[in-house]
Formats: sequence, structure tokens, C-alpha cells
Amino acid sequence: MTRVLVVDDEPQIVRALSINLKARRYEVHVAGTGTAALKVAAQHPPDLVILDLGLPDLDGVEVIRGLRGWTEAPILVLSGRVDSTDKVEALDAGADDYVTKPFGIDELLARMRALLRRSNQTAEEPIVQVGAAVVDLAAKRVSLDGNDIRLTPTEWHLLEVLVRHPGKLISQRQLLTEVWGPGYETAHGNLRFYMGQLRRKLEPEPARPEHLLTEPGMGYRFEP
Repeated sequence: MTRVLVVDDEPQIVRALSINLKARRYEVHVAGTGTAALKVAAQHPPDLVILDLGLPDLDGVEVIRGLRGWTEAPILVLSGRVDSTDKVEALDAGADDYVTKPFGIDELLARMRALLRRSNQTAEEPIVQVGAAVVDLAAKRVSLDGNDIRLTPTEWHLLEVLVRHPGKLISQRQLLTEVWGPGYETAHGNLRFYMGQLRRKLEPEPARPEHLLTEPGMGYRFEP
């Protein structure tokens, strides 16, 4: 049974989530503070964490950092904060996705399923589909209908980071640091340019991408 830790100081939200998750056969543990969340997580290691940022004792970002010290379980942030700065800070601390309150339970459950599918992969798949294109991670090769698609080293590195984390929202800062290195954290123009290049090469309709998606002001996500 999949174990979910719900961390929120609003009783009505905790109750609603507990009812809906238990009805779908999840094992649910709850905590109303950051301190309690870290303690419960240590006692009952979760498969996924749903975490509110606005907790009465610790900021949610501190809780994320505490969890990331020992677990790779997906963390789905659930918060009323609408400022993209808060979202980016949570992602940079190690959160995997972000849902803003008020939220629909169907959307939340879909995000959970996507994160759990990714975390349940026991090994990185050497072959990944990006629409009709085939990405061979082991051979560092991309092909379409049997023909190689030429990528620059930067395009390949950017694509590789995204496809190795399907469903995960990766912040612009994370991608810039991973692909370009320290000192390029604010080079957003580079990122937009190379994402555009990848879409032109891999997406059937680059203006309406289906797989290499943008979360405005936050980052990018690969959806298989």
C-alpha cells in the first residue's frame, strides 16, 4: 500500500485529503506542523509527501530540506502562496511539483500518480519516447523514423536532464545550473532559446508542445 504523508495546518483540508486518499487505498499519515512532519516521516517513511508551505512553526521550504537530507520520496507542495518566487524556492529546495490552493482533488490525484510513477521506476530507461522521436540515453542518440536528429551538446544535455525526470517540474535555476554550471543561474534567455530549438526538432507542433512543457515563471517539465 502506498504511504502518503499529508502536512497541513488546516483541519478541513487534512480531513478532505485523508478521506479521498483512504478511499483510493492509500495509507495516510498526517501532521499539522513542520516539526511533527519530520518526526512522522522518520517513524513512517512516506512514498509521497503532500506539503503546505505555510506551517505554524517551520517554513515548508525548511521541511523540504529536512526531508531531502535522507529521502527521495516525491514532494508535492500544496499552498495558497501565488508568488512564483515561493514556488521556485520550493522547487530548488527539492520539491517535485506544486499545486496552488484552492485545488481540484482530481488534479491533485493526477499529479500524485505522475510523481509516483516516476519514483517507482527501478532504473533509468535507456530508451525514452518524446512523441514520435526516440531518445537513446545510453547511446546519446535521438532519432525520428529511423533517421538521426542532430542535437548540439547543450541541446542534448538539456534534453537529457528533462527526460530523466519525467513528470517532474524542474525550475529554471536548476536547469541552468545543471546544464551551464554555476554563474548562469539568471541566464533565462539561454534556456528559452535552447528549449525552442528542442521543440522545433522534436515536437510535431513546436508552438503547441505536448511533451516539453513550460510552467511560466517557474520552470520546465517533460511529459511522456
